Amino acid sequence: MALPTRYAHPFLPITRADMQARGWEQCDIIIVTGDAYVDHPAFGPVLIARFLEGRGFKVGLIPQPDWHSAEPFKALGPPRMFFGVAAGNLDSMLNRLTAQKKNRSEDQYSPGGRTNCRPDRATIVYAQRCREAYPDVPIILGGIEASLRRIAHFDYWSEKVRRSILFDAKADLLVFGMGERPIMEVADRMRQGERIEDIRDVRGTAYLINDEQMRAHEADPARRAADRKTVVLPSYEAVIADKQAFAVMSRDFQMETNPGNARALAQRHGNRAIFMNPPALPLEDGVGDTGAGQRTVAMDELYDLPFNRVPHPLYKNEGIPAYETVKHSIVLMRGCFGGCTFCSITEHEGRVIQSRSAESVLREVRALRRMGDFRGTITDLGGPTANMYKLKCKSEDIEKRCRKLSCVHPGVCENLQTDHGPLISLMKDVREEEGVKHVFIASGVRYDLAERSPEYVKELAAHHVGGQLSVAPEHVSPRVLEKMKKPGIESFERFQQMFACASEEAGKEQYDIPYFISGHPGSTLEDMVDLALWLKKNGKRPRQVQDFIPTPMAMATAMYYTGVDPLKMEPVYTAQGLREKRLQKALLLYWNPEHWPMAREALRLAGRSDLIGRGPHALVPSETPAEAARRQRTESDGREQDDAPPQRPGNTRSPGRSGARPRAR
Repeated sequence: MALPTRYAHPFLPITRADMQARGWEQCDIIIVTGDAYVDHPAFGPVLIARFLEGRGFKVGLIPQPDWHSAEPFKALGPPRMFFGVAAGNLDSMLNRLTAQKKNRSEDQYSPGGRTNCRPDRATIVYAQRCREAYPDVPIILGGIEASLRRIAHFDYWSEKVRRSILFDAKADLLVFGMGERPIMEVADRMRQGERIEDIRDVRGTAYLINDEQMRAHEADPARRAADRKTVVLPSYEAVIADKQAFAVMSRDFQMETNPGNARALAQRHGNRAIFMNPPALPLEDGVGDTGAGQRTVAMDELYDLPFNRVPHPLYKNEGIPAYETVKHSIVLMRGCFGGCTFCSITEHEGRVIQSRSAESVLREVRALRRMGDFRGTITDLGGPTANMYKLKCKSEDIEKRCRKLSCVHPGVCENLQTDHGPLISLMKDVREEEGVKHVFIASGVRYDLAERSPEYVKELAAHHVGGQLSVAPEHVSPRVLEKMKKPGIESFERFQQMFACASEEAGKEQYDIPYFISGHPGSTLEDMVDLALWLKKNGKRPRQVQDFIPTPMAMATAMYYTGVDPLKMEPVYTAQGLREKRLQKALLLYWNPEHWPMAREALRLAGRSDLIGRGPHALVPSETPAEAARRQRTESDGREQDDAPPQRPGNTRSPGRSGARPRAR
């Protein structure tokens, strides 16, 4: 179809007519994605497609195909080299279901927010349909769903341990992490004539091996970090039979995530195995090293690609909710060295911060100015965190050798450079650009770093907060925060005071909006009572509460499933079943009458009935006559359904079989 001339760049082909308009008989590569086609760098599969296009490949896109048959996967014909398959920007199960395993009311990455635009476990389904459409075309998996399901993993939505996604998808290769470097190398080598089954040494890729090959790794496994041999993880059969083995697998996997010293990994599944090369090296900052005729992969290149920064015209007047969130925002960096156990950003984007140059950011600001609906407000200037831009280890050699899983826990590493100067300078440059009226920071601020830079806090409060600032202390209990790998609440309180003083100095009435997690491993009902009391004491009434969701590969998920802290191999308390998760959440929302009945139940179970009543010390009032009548009607109708009886605090068993912007971690 002919596209309006108002678009600055041709969209990637999604039909044969689009290919013919470019004079193409065949695509080199076709990317299949579970998201709607938004031509914007915030959409991962599209970013990869544009990147490959920029490197000279003919790339087509199949967005949100009807998966009920193979026909939609033939829309562009067979690619000359391979299909690249991704579920989209989110794991497809997380995209559909909440922590309470209920269907979400909206799909942020679909036209009009419609649901049911992609299948469950989309990566597997799409790969199978690609194979049906063209059996001889290689298939490469990528994206966060494939990345975080590359080894045996606990699947919260089915309450079981699933095998590596490569076995179910029956693909030829899997790219994990941020995929620009590995997919470029694979594509280049295939363009030069190599077969995909011979490409087995690319960092950031995984593939299946046979029994004989796995036996060779098992006969001579890695025994220490410096031996550079393959780390043999406990087998799939072992981890489904023994939760202790699952914890060991999780620990051993996490120890091999620093590209500077990571070793290859292998895990047996029956008479086959998955083999994972070490992670890809991080992208270079800014423009990278272009000397000696070598064009490397650097951050600026990605954001200089020819994006239209809008949804494809095929969606007409249907908005894409996720696009509305990011269309006037700017990403400064990728990666996170926080290592929070409940978060998968580190596992997917890496621990090394990769930053754009100030010039690249300002070029994007000018591109935003040319958008017809831009009115001078940049909604976010950040990334996974608001304030890790250009923060790195003081020594590349130390960074490459380091085996720590976090640069900021249990305290900020003495080797970490925490100078916020480059970020402060960039914030000033952006807001001084012609046509820019407001520059807000919507990404979460890492407060243990911010408190080290009073100048940053002043700059933030004076110019970049629209009345409310997002921060994520997550909990107040030292024991729970240790399991999360988060700083103590004292650090947050110091930052609170700094921000309040800086706001007052700027003559602004502004508030910090803290986020908290309920139901996290290690958190008992007593811990949640302490958190509720802290909230009341500090006059906080949180409206956005995250009920812990065990996502694949996260360390907290291993704790949830096994009842063991993999790093210390010691028991850890885990909330049992959906009902106890609701009880913990009710305590966080103690101020909301809707949650009073469950909050009272939680208080009684925690032995804190003294907090029920009307006194100044109370968290929730006693049951009102109207509530009592409503409860009696519910009980008599038999509509009260609980999935499992709540456990008393102190339990350390595992839970058994019953079971929009990233925040700063």
